[in-house]
Amino acid sequence: MSFLNSAVSKPSLRKIVTVATLGLSALLLPLETAKAAQRATYVVGNDRGGYLHDRLIELGNLQRNGTRVQIRGNICYSTCTMFLGLSGTCVNPNTTFGFHGPSKSGRRLAPQKFEYFSQVMANHYPTQLRDWFMREGRHRISGVYKIKGSELIRMGVKSCA
Repeated sequence: MSFLNSAVSKPSLRKIVTVATLGLSALLLPLETAKAAQRATYVVGNDRGGYLHDRLIELGNLQRNGTRVQIRGNICYSTCTMFLGLSGTCVNPNTTFGFHGPSKSGRRLAPQKFEYFSQVMANHYPTQLRDWFMREGRHRISGVYKIKGSELIRMGVKSCA
């Protein structure tokens, strides 16, 4: 150890050691940042949904960062329900989820667009919920089908409680 201390005490070697340490730190920082993001949790409160395009961007970012999602609010309607398709998502048994089919500001879409966007939404649901949505849930355009978190838990969604 005394050799290392005496070697590092020389100005030129001290610079090399400093540069090497900074370089190693710069290489490891993204790994630590990624690990921290994976441990991060995003808590969803009351969320009435929103535009499909915006939600898809949000879901992609959460998935890419490995962020866990907890749905804990009283309500999660419309595009908010798409959080259910992210791995590691959990739900509060008392949260009410509201499902409806794709529309443009409450107006029906042309059949081809309706099929396409129904599938986009369904792809963000666990299998049992996806099957129900494609068979029944997507056909409601006005209003929502309400399902409690406890029912989704019975379908295999993880409970936060």
